Amino acid sequence: MPTKFDAIVIGAGQSGPSLAARFAKENLRVAVIERKDFGGTCVNTGCIPTKTLVASAYVAHMTRRAAEYGVGIGGPVKIDMQRVKARKDAIVAKSRDGVAGWMEGLAKVYRGHARFTGPNTVSVNGEEIEAEKIVINTGARAFVPDMPGLDRVSYLTNSTMMAVDFLPEHLLIVGGSYIGLEFAQMYRRFGARVTVAEMADRLIPREDPDISAAVREILEGEGIEVRLNANCIAVEKDGNGIAMRVDCGHGAPVVRGSHLLLAVGRRPNTDELGLDKAGVKTDAKGFITVDEQCRTSVPGIWR
Repeated sequence: MPTKFDAIVIGAGQSGPSLAARFAKENLRVAVIERKDFGGTCVNTGCIPTKTLVASAYVAHMTRRAAEYGVGIGGPVKIDMQRVKARKDAIVAKSRDGVAGWMEGLAKVYRGHARFTGPNTVSVNGEEIEAEKIVINTGARAFVPDMPGLDRVSYLTNSTMMAVDFLPEHLLIVGGSYIGLEFAQMYRRFGARVTVAEMADRLIPREDPDISAAVREILEGEGIEVRLNANCIAVEKDGNGIAMRVDCGHGAPVVRGSHLLLAVGRRPNTDELGLDKAGVKTDAKGFITVDEQCRTSVPGIWR
């Protein structure tokens, strides 16, 4: 027989813990399932670690400008990327452990991968649990495109960038939206050469054209190379580095760099949840379809 709860929260990312706390406040018996790191993207590979790195990069940037403010620093700015990463890791660990401790204090915590076995039942670590209320909070991960040559070169995503403790000589970034541009400015300020390739005719194309233009002006003013209309991107090994072909309206047809970062969007973590067993509908990209109240196609299951 399944172990019964009043509510199950799958995923301890940004909204899951708050919902679990709300359920517990209503005196409901709650189960929280997390297969990896508590806090999800925001705590582990998104908001907190990137803003921590941005802060370090900003200090480096302003230190180089110290003379403009009448301040002497006595030599060139030196970046210790291992210490930068260690600071980031310590801040992330404190946040992650805080979320985990919070959940363990108010719910039954399962550390494992959840899969639906029916509209009200979920299997985790070989145990089946049941609830009338189930919330799916599994987030998303970096989308890896079907790019020619990508299977033959090493590449980074926003998640694997968190393990980088060195300064790339020349970072090639595919994708000119928020994630790609954040890393672009960050690593340029650390001292790397940076090239951003974007398929559209302007950066962050979802924004108004004047915003895109202003962002491009700022980035190019800091020495970041921007390649727009990059409609035919392919990569290949180039000695110890990477050669990226870009079919752009201007500039060299091939850009050579030391490392490659993919920042071309996100894909939902729904492909291994067994949603078909519960009858939960998704769209063509795997995102769960919901109404204005975040209700899925199955009564009692929310996203």
